[in-house]
Amino acid sequence: MDINQNNLRASDIRIDLLLIANMIPDGVRVLDVGCGDGELLNFLRREKNAEVRGIELSPNGVNKSVAKGLSVIQGNAEKEISHFPDNSFDYVILSQTLQAMDRPDRILKELLRVGKRAVVSFPNFGHWRVRIHLALKGKMPVTKSLDYPWYSTPNIHFCTIRDFVDLCEKLDIKIEKGMAVGNTGSKMSFNSMILSNLFGTQGLYAVSYTHLTLPTIYSV
Repeated sequence: MDINQNNLRASDIRIDLLLIANMIPDGVRVLDVGCGDGELLNFLRREKNAEVRGIELSPNGVNKSVAKGLSVIQGNAEKEISHFPDNSFDYVILSQTLQAMDRPDRILKELLRVGKRAVVSFPNFGHWRVRIHLALKGKMPVTKSLDYPWYSTPNIHFCTIRDFVDLCEKLDIKIEKGMAVGNTGSKMSFNSMILSNLFGTQGLYAVSYTHLTLPTIYSV
């Protein structure tokens, strides 16, 4: 069931998380890697009747998730995900966390080992504001989606939308659905990679391995 953002109360969920939620069918098993305070997992459990679990590094995030009645373990995502058996989830979500991974290529493989599909979002370092900031000021930018100064950021692997698409191709990963997301968290209607990479503040992709034949993904 797709959920229209026009019918959504502002207090329910962020718009960018709603885009992810609308990629998830009803009644599936979901693991959210880096789930924060459990906002998305709680929404999927309530609105999609999903069986949900999470991994979160922050003790505060874990406490808030558990207070919502969610099953969330504390730990480093790249280490904890290795403990899950193959194909133990239908969907694995990595939202705004890819750039903080030690090895983004390896974590993508792990997501698709543990789940049949992965939904991945990340800040786009190719956005025009980032390019202008670097060109004119010669300094690392601080933006809404990249909100740490360079010396204290947890983001250690910045990438652009084009970088992510190229990585998927290299790893033989199929992009089933992809989009650029604007600074309000809403989907941007671009069919061009150049425009998506230039104007999207985030990239959002649903991926699977090319050798798998899976049901058509939900629309957003």
